[in-house]
Amino acid sequence: MKKQIIVIHGPNINLTGEREASIYGKESFESINQQILDYCSSISVNCEIYQSNIEGEIINKIHAARKQYDGIVLNAGAYTHYSYAIRDAIAAVHIPCIEVHFSNIFGREDFRSKSVIGPVCAGCIAGFGKHSYILAIDGLLQIL
Repeated sequence: MKKQIIVIHGPNINLTGEREASIYGKESFESINQQILDYCSSISVNCEIYQSNIEGEIINKIHAARKQYDGIVLNAGAYTHYSYAIRDAIAAVHIPCIEVHFSNIFGREDFRSKSVIGPVCAGCIAGFGKHSYILAIDGLLQIL
């Protein structure tokens, strides 16, 4: 049976390709999502992609994931650094979650070097641009 995963993008990720290209790259959000879907298809993994700028909607999606998916790849954006509500949602669903970031959050501003979601995630991939998602998917599949 095919593994079922969800990739959740948090706030401002939908502007990838338009915002701070030196950090997030010039490739469009839509192109990156298509590459994620194509990769998952090539390895026989069913993948849904979801994006929201709203914390509560992300939490609702994480809650729903517990009954639909084997695992989560999450780029929580700025929520990474202060959303205890998203942290608690990840802990509550009892399916593995991989934290992912385009940039190396530890090499940026001080406030970005702390992840409140990290301790409840199975792992973290950061600093590889759009490739961080593929690495996170591969890592997730290793623990499923």
